[in-house]
Amino acid sequence: MSDFQIVTRQDISAHTYLLEIEHPQMARAARPGQFVIVMAHEHGERIPLTLADFDTVKGTITLVIQAVGKTTLEMQQTCQVGTQLFALVGPMGAPSPVGQAKKVVCVGGGLGVAPVYPQARAHKENGACVIGVLGFRSRGLIFWEDKFHACCDELIVCTDDGSAGLHGRVTEGLRQAYAQHADIDEVVAIGPPIMMKGCAEFTRPHGTRTLVSLNPVMVDGTGMCGGCRVKVGGSVKFACVDGPDFDGHQVDFDDLMARLGRYKPAEQVALQAFNESCRLRNAAPMADPAPAP
Repeated sequence: MSDFQIVTRQDISAHTYLLEIEHPQMARAARPGQFVIVMAHEHGERIPLTLADFDTVKGTITLVIQAVGKTTLEMQQTCQVGTQLFALVGPMGAPSPVGQAKKVVCVGGGLGVAPVYPQARAHKENGACVIGVLGFRSRGLIFWEDKFHACCDELIVCTDDGSAGLHGRVTEGLRQAYAQHADIDEVVAIGPPIMMKGCAEFTRPHGTRTLVSLNPVMVDGTGMCGGCRVKVGGSVKFACVDGPDFDGHQVDFDDLMARLGRYKPAEQVALQAFNESCRLRNAAPMADPAPAP
């Protein structure tokens, strides 16, 4: 039996949940920007998940997961405190570079808020002035605001519907940050590809170094399957070993989004089959007929 025990479970929203997993060795080895590959059970799919946090004192790593496909939906139902993951491999990928930048903007959109947190914390511990820009669809989906306040000198929260903070997408938050700070050295952006593309296009005319974290579909996580190949600066890179962080001004986001779209039909088939099996399992069994008097 594995030792990857879940010690904390938090439901952030109807579709987003947090798992804190006991793994002292991985907690000591983990660095911002790295990811792990998880198998929930022996016959489960291998899925890559970026580390959202790690605590060397508690000996735990934290994953924030969105239930969008068959495996993540299944994990939402089965991964509870006291249960264990079948396999947990990592930390994988190259750690995010935390260099000499004196003023950094860390942008997280939706689920990307979680993996950008370790980067914001690392830059702050390195002595940088950190401005956080977090984007959510609405007030009810906001999470970890307190954690970012603890490591950011300034925090800008944006909501698509204007129910909290700045009304608009994270690029509006970037616009506000640039209006108030003329000396931004670096921008780190993590979120949906279209969001990261928007951030990169915003910073391009400013000439600001912009790092994005790419998380395409991958199988082995060691560069062998080739499933996570991306185009960066006209060359083919593998997100699992060459990344996941890349220069946002060099990433071919249109190619990335087109490749991600090719998997959607297969994902929908798997999800439909899983939902059907759940309905069959949850169907109430017919009661036995009452015995004759």
